Amino acid sequence: MAASGVVLMTDHGSAEGSRALLERAVEIVTGVPPSAVDARHFLPGAGGTTSTDRDGFHLDVPAAGFGATPATLVVYEIPPADRAGFAPFLRRLPRALRWGADPRAWARASDKRRTVATFRRHGIAHMETVALRRPDGDRAVAAFERLGRDVWARPAVGAGGADVFHLTTPRQVRAAVGYYADTGQAWLMSRDASNVDGRGRRHQFRVVVLYDRVLRVCEHVQDDPDAPCNEAKGAVSTVLPVEDLPLAYRQLAVAATRSLGLPYGGVDLAVEGGGAVFEVNVHPVLDVPGGLESMALPLAEAWCRAGRPARALDAGRP
Repeated sequence: MAASGVVLMTDHGSAEGSRALLERAVEIVTGVPPSAVDARHFLPGAGGTTSTDRDGFHLDVPAAGFGATPATLVVYEIPPADRAGFAPFLRRLPRALRWGADPRAWARASDKRRTVATFRRHGIAHMETVALRRPDGDRAVAAFERLGRDVWARPAVGAGGADVFHLTTPRQVRAAVGYYADTGQAWLMSRDASNVDGRGRRHQFRVVVLYDRVLRVCEHVQDDPDAPCNEAKGAVSTVLPVEDLPLAYRQLAVAATRSLGLPYGGVDLAVEGGGAVFEVNVHPVLDVPGGLESMALPLAEAWCRAGRPARALDAGRP
């Protein structure tokens, strides 16, 4: 079956729900629902093929009876662990279809070792961090000491706060060394951001950025100060008016997203101590209260305008 117009490519094995909102948003923006295809078909060896001729860039999945020559390609909801494998497909995309899908930008955001290195180069405020691959216990403890004996350990590539630990003793550090070695994960150790409110709860923000615009601000509060401040780990999220987040932190979120080469992203940051960015999420979850209006529609509009001569990144709007 041949299709054109907007093609929405997501991981159909994902349960986060962003695909449904993007389908609705594209239909609202264009008047026509997008053609949907499972991104997993275009992982190496998975059977999806691409070709280019005078008529355009073609996507084909013979086993699924899918064929398309997209005018716009929306790529979203790709798990962090799959993004490196998806990069060869992204590199084949013509420039007109690559908005929001630059494999270099994805790599800088998805691999937190690259994120930290990029933040250092561009002067983005972040917590002092040491990247570790397979350190012995003594080396890890030495890094722990240098970082003030109050640190967070996290995988280089992760999601949802999984395998993230608050470490305050050498014994905990050595246990983390063993855990990451057993699971085969590279990891990082970061100085604690002291992002604790007056009631002893962890406190941070998720700021969703599109170019120079802040689309959405959520405040996250975690009762357990030793647990990641993620909704998946029990943090409570409250949507705030964008203007409630001081301008300096909105500007920090925009700068962090730009530094990685992303036109949009979900920035996790703390405001205590002058502000620090933890990470930038390539594909922030859209299936949240108000997500269609605040995020999915502006993103769909930006995708559908991408490639037009009038689009200018430095104009601050899609």
